[in-house]
Amino acid sequence: MVSERKPVIRVLRIIARLNIGGPALHVTHLARGLNPARFETMLVTGQVGPGEGDMSDLARGLNWRVIPELGRELAPTADAITLIKLWGLIRRFRPHIVHTHTAKAGAVGRVAARLAGVPLVVHTFHGHTFRGYWGPFGSRAVVAIEQMLARLTDRLIAVSDRVRDDLIEFRIGPPEKIAAIPVGLDLEPFAQMERSPSEEPIVGIVGRLVPVKNHALFLEMARRLICGGFPGRFVVVGDGELRGELEESTVDLGDRVAFTGWRRDLPQVYSQLSVVVNTSINEGTPVALIEAMAAGVPVVATAVGGAPDVVRPGETGWLAPGGDADALAESVKAALRDDGRIAARAQAEVLERYSKERLIRDVEKLYESLIQKSVGSSQPPEDSDC
Repeated sequence: MVSERKPVIRVLRIIARLNIGGPALHVTHLARGLNPARFETMLVTGQVGPGEGDMSDLARGLNWRVIPELGRELAPTADAITLIKLWGLIRRFRPHIVHTHTAKAGAVGRVAARLAGVPLVVHTFHGHTFRGYWGPFGSRAVVAIEQMLARLTDRLIAVSDRVRDDLIEFRIGPPEKIAAIPVGLDLEPFAQMERSPSEEPIVGIVGRLVPVKNHALFLEMARRLICGGFPGRFVVVGDGELRGELEESTVDLGDRVAFTGWRRDLPQVYSQLSVVVNTSINEGTPVALIEAMAAGVPVVATAVGGAPDVVRPGETGWLAPGGDADALAESVKAALRDDGRIAARAQAEVLERYSKERLIRDVEKLYESLIQKSVGSSQPPEDSDC
């Protein structure tokens, strides 16, 4: 007996822009990796802003649309144009599921989806700005907006248990509506790259040079280590709005601190580093730490956001209190003394937990569950010309 083939589920995936970072990797892995016999995906993005690293090349070959007005910054006129364009695109593509990523796309995309009558709406929080960004009034406003948007959403996804806990703490939605699905990355290139650290220790940080990443703390840690007789060097990999200011602050350190700009050969970069540090004020899931761990590099991080979900002190890396340069420096010293056992344990764990294959399986399972609950079977809703 021949089994009946299930109809295709159409998914419209929306993200503000494909700038360098974890969300761009996340959405393109999903857009490319979902089972094509069951899912048809269209990816919608805005344009990468000036000075941002661009990963739009990851979308080549995908069913991809760009709405130029969909960007990072709040802009009422552009946002209204984006809403109209998204509504029209949704009416033409007729997705069964609209899945939004990042705050701006999540706001405009979810409103457009509901106005267009999409059956199912999903949003992923790759992090949040509920505290420490806007001041008390601004933070309350952000929380209130996300609470309203959650009412338009069938399922909220957090990229870590810590982010899920925060969503529940701030009452963004009821716990039963919020699921944790860790990020998934293509980690094999990092695992396969042979380690080749130099004789002198090199401590690195990888990421956008923006306030939330708190590179000033990394550089303060570097200064204290150098003043204490540390023989190695420090490397800042990435670019962004704060580069000039950060470079100026290290002029007196000479060649002990280097800024490389964006690098696309990250497996090679990690292979040469002795320790990778993350000093963020907040994180959803620290992709650079996961990549470093997959490459077998010891990692040190501030104990904020989703970092403790990735790094367990003394087991898979080292954590220090946020803002504490001395504690970070001591953690770096401890990481340099590691005999390789912690780094090896961390590598094995992230290769299993954060693979893109696992991400794709988890999201496919979520979509199937939502469709089944929506129509009472495993089939997507019937199309309508109405």
